[in-house]
Amino acid sequence: MEQKFDIIIIGAGPGGYVAAIKAAKLGFATAIVEDRRVGGTCLNRGCIPAKAMVHASSLYREIQEAERFGVSASDVRYDYEKIIAYKEATTEKLCQGVEQLLKANGVTFLAGKGTLEQNKEVTVVSGEEKHTYGADKIILAAGSKPLVLPIPGLDLPGVLTSDELFQLKEVPDSLVIIGGGVISVEFATVFAALGCKVTIVEAMPRLVPNMDKEISQNLKMILKKRGIDIHTSAAVQGVQQDGEQYTCTFIEKEKEVKASAQYVLCAVGRCPNTDGLFGEGVEPVMERGRLGVDEDFKTSMEDVYAIGDLVKGMQLAHLASAQGIYVVEKLAGKTPEIDLSVVPGCVYTDPEIASVGMTEEDAKALGRDVKVGKFIMSANGKSLITQEERGFVKVVVCAETDVILGAQMMCARATDMIGEFGTAVANRLTAGQLLKSMRAHPTYNEGVTEALEDAIGEAIHVMPKKKR
Repeated sequence: MEQKFDIIIIGAGPGGYVAAIKAAKLGFATAIVEDRRVGGTCLNRGCIPAKAMVHASSLYREIQEAERFGVSASDVRYDYEKIIAYKEATTEKLCQGVEQLLKANGVTFLAGKGTLEQNKEVTVVSGEEKHTYGADKIILAAGSKPLVLPIPGLDLPGVLTSDELFQLKEVPDSLVIIGGGVISVEFATVFAALGCKVTIVEAMPRLVPNMDKEISQNLKMILKKRGIDIHTSAAVQGVQQDGEQYTCTFIEKEKEVKASAQYVLCAVGRCPNTDGLFGEGVEPVMERGRLGVDEDFKTSMEDVYAIGDLVKGMQLAHLASAQGIYVVEKLAGKTPEIDLSVVPGCVYTDPEIASVGMTEEDAKALGRDVKVGKFIMSANGKSLITQEERGFVKVVVCAETDVILGAQMMCARATDMIGEFGTAVANRLTAGQLLKSMRAHPTYNEGVTEALEDAIGEAIHVMPKKKR
């Protein structure tokens, strides 16, 4: 053993690097192991690059449609190489920031592939070099990788995961996307705006199936309006190569359907990245491919913890970061303040989508008596100014106490506004308490006030419901 630390963290993504910095700030001698660039999937191959491309493609589409605001723009074009350069520069700046933070806080960075060994040891392999380190506590935060289903043809060269899609140097002429979740609809938004013919094939009855039903319905309508071909309740049978095209065959309404494109994107989700994570004789308890942990993220191995995409739950960068802080605070003998059960979910389509807490469907499934307040954003002044697509703000409150149980939003800046509802759900605030604060006019955020007022029957700008 070359050196011993208080805490070693394997993986420098949003869960790992945040945990490392927090641990160092709390006085732990901390090391972090990473065989790629710091920032993990989020900064390098996921959230940040995807959202940069969403922003660039949305800006291109908005300029093309500027005539509706009385602004004429001719010969509007995009340079995909420059879009990629902008995306990579954004990633580079954030990664450099993380590296500087780790260094400034005294975290030892161990470059190489980290493997958990017995007796609380970690081996780090980089090229032909191999080093072994010990720790009092170990946190596994190795993240996830794209999931590829065992479907015939998904190993063909033109079938891509999100990792390979980011590496394309040109916009595809056409793209079939297998899967209709968050990754799928965000990439569909990007490439459709850039002129690519996009087809989505989703096995479930609706897009983004884990979100509010009305969000799914509205999103499908908007994406179709933008020329995206959508097939739901469609079971993919396989992919075949036909010259320079790839044909995806699926069953929809008991009929065989084929969709061909230059590339096929497999966007059915992600799975834990445990490749090479465990050394000889190291066999922690697993649950359906994920590390089994208790409520404090302890694995079945003494003093070994796991967070983020390695464990059961939502695969989100902000959740992994929160879990990392939670574990480190527990190790320091502190009582964590954050409520890990209240997790906002965001989709960066246009309009944006965000949700937190219970949907109306969730409440009904649990037998909860609720009231639902809703405001259609087409009546919002800021939305009218910017001519947004049809959207809404919906809030679910307990029928007896008016405590806010959840909220769902589909509108401009929804991903920024959802934090207010997250605070409300985590602190069991009532609609009345949230209404104590006035919201500026004109803002998209006024829709929050309207939905809250509608939930308790005091809406001003909502047409009264007809009495039966």
